[in-house]
This record gives sequence, structure tokens and C-alpha cells, in this order.
Amino acid sequence: MTVGTLLSWQKKVGDTVEVGDVIAEVETDKATMELECFEDGVILATYINEGDEVAIGSPVCAVGEEGETAPDSASSKKSAPSNNDVEQAPSSATINTVPDQQTNSGSVLTERIKASPLAKKIAQEEKIPLENITGTGPNNRIVKKDVIQALSQKASQPAAPLTSPTSSGATQFFTEEKNISVTNLRATIARRLVESKTQLPHFYLEIEVDAAPLLKLRTDLNRSPTQLPPEKGGIKFTVNDFILKASVEATRRVPAINQSWMGAVIRQHGSIHLAFGVAIDQGLLTPVIRDAHNKSLREISAEAKTLAEKARNRKLTPKEMTGNTFTVTNLGMFGINHFYGIINPPNAAILSVGATIKKPVVNEKDEIVIAQRMSLGLSGDHRVIDGVAGAEFLSALKEVIETPGLMLV
Repeated sequence: MTVGTLLSWQKKVGDTVEVGDVIAEVETDKATMELECFEDGVILATYINEGDEVAIGSPVCAVGEEGETAPDSASSKKSAPSNNDVEQAPSSATINTVPDQQTNSGSVLTERIKASPLAKKIAQEEKIPLENITGTGPNNRIVKKDVIQALSQKASQPAAPLTSPTSSGATQFFTEEKNISVTNLRATIARRLVESKTQLPHFYLEIEVDAAPLLKLRTDLNRSPTQLPPEKGGIKFTVNDFILKASVEATRRVPAINQSWMGAVIRQHGSIHLAFGVAIDQGLLTPVIRDAHNKSLREISAEAKTLAEKARNRKLTPKEMTGNTFTVTNLGMFGINHFYGIINPPNAAILSVGATIKKPVVNEKDEIVIAQRMSLGLSGDHRVIDGVAGAEFLSALKEVIETPGLMLV
């Protein structure tokens, strides 16, 4: 990451601030983050306007004693003062970088649409492209009233008919034809996936499991806990909760799947930091359940829900998006039967979870019966693991899913 976009100032020139106060909101290619103040004092000057991009390490404001003269933006970019000068020179708050490890991290410079967070939120909910709105805020920034006006204009316009070529021979499009700006997040995802697919030698394995025992256990567990409020232990387990926990238990049995290619060495991780895919409008985020090997099904379920909500609101912290050792991606809720995800470096593998479908199978008595089957795909990095290790992991995962009580002990 080399740049961030300053979305909004939470403090203004002249405001008194303390260490830990949030002075601004900054959007990076990872998330929308709060910029905290690292000094007590008064904001003497700001160097960045809302909606502007700023390079990492560049000052955004000056904090000092009341009455002090703030340095201009050029001088504030010079090297930090010596220890003898600290008390005489106002400090500068800067945007700092975070580790570039996840699929949703990296360094890309793209053209940004200047809009307030509230304007973006309303536009996203109402499905109004920001590219078509003229901003009336500072520096032509799109603000709430601009989106509301665009919404009212949209409501007053008749819907365009979806027809074939007109009598004049011109084709009418079923939706508006336009260019969509590439966000920092989408550009970073594109770069990282190309790197993964071209640099990592992927191999693929698939196994089909009997999902009926898992679904029955989920139904039984959801009968009483869901009747209680969350503060009293109420919870509703999803199929994905069980898959995440099952993946942890299978990794215990086959720790080779929990490795990373480090160039000169292969690192065997001692902890399971489990990432899972969360789809948002701009792409896919992978929040991380840290130390998942120490957490129960209930704890994994609760943490996954919290992280997924933060991911959708772009409020994940850098720690919540980095350091994963294994990743699970699930498209079963969309009816996708089977697929293979692209590995999330530096992981050695990614598990792809398909939908549970009813289909005829032959049982151990050679009878044709209707069963609930789930397909699981594994993409592996052949530099780190071989097909045998991948097969052993899927075999262990199958046993855990088909004997789901193992997840509760």
C-alpha cells in the first residue's frame, strides 16, 4: 500500500486533541480506518482536503501548543526532528502503512471518486453510480444532498423499455453502458490473484461428503439457543460455521496443510489462523479468525459473524486481515455445486465449499437412496504440499463432517 484517501476530518483546526483521539477517517486498499492522534495538543493546520489521496508517510496535519506556528506542508515532509527539537516543533500526524500479506492488500494508484462516506453509503444502498453524480461539496466532492437529488431525478424518470433493436436499427441496451472506475481494492485483488495463479503451481483435488449428519446436528443445536437473546448465549449456527470448525479439526490431523512457502524454507505454522471469504461490492475480503485451534464451535461462529459484518462495512483492522495460514471460501449459498478457489498467499492451500444437494447414491447395501451430498474442492501449492497431503486433509475433513460430534469435544 502506498496511498490512502482521506474520507473525512473528525477534528478541525483549533480543536484540542489527546493521544488516541480519532482525527480523521482514511480509506486504504484494505479497509476504512480511523487515524488516531499520537500527541496531546491543538490542531494547528491540516494539509489534506477531504477526498484527496495522500502518500503513506506524508503529513496530514500539525499538532502542537496553542499559539505555535504550524510548519508548511513542504517542511513538514522533512525528516523527523532530533530529540532536542521535539518539544519545540509541532508534530505531524501521518498515514502509516500496514503489512502486505492478504489477497486484499497491496499497492495501487487509481483515480478516486470524491464522495463523503454517507453519500457513498446512500448511493450503494440505492444502487446509484457515483460516476453519474455531480458533486457540490468542497472540491466538487459528492455529498448527501447530491445523492438525494440524483435519487429523486431517477424516481421521476420512466423506466427504459427492454426491447430488441428499434425500428431505426439502433440497439437498445438492457442497462446503462459505462466505464466503472477500478477501486484500490479491486485493482489490488486483480494483481494479487494474477500473481498467485501465475507464480504458484496449483493442483486440484475434490471429494464428496455426506452432509446429512452435519445438517441434523445443526438443526438440533439451533432449536433452543436461537430462542435466547445474544447476551444470554443465544446463537444460530450456519453451515459455514461447521465447515470452518471442521477445517480446523482436519488441520490438527494433517498439519502439513498449515504451511507456507518462504523461499529458502517451508514454514510449519504452530497456530491455525483461519481466513474466510466475505463478498463485498468491490471484491472479496478475507478476515482472519486468529488461533482458531483454541476456539470452540460457538466461539468460531460468533467471531465469524462479527468479522463478516466489519468486512461488509470496510471496518476491518490490519490485524484482522493478515497473518492467515489457511483459507476457506464458500459459494454453496449461491447454488454452486463445486469449484476451485485461487490460493491466498502465503497459504499452502484453499478449501472451496459447494452447495449441499440431494442426489441418488448407492449405499453400503447396494441400495439406491436419496442423500444430501456436499462437494469440497482443494487448491494446493505444489511447492509446499503434494497430492498425498492434500488427499489426507480432505479425507480427514470428510470424517469430521460425517461425524460432526467430533467438533464438540
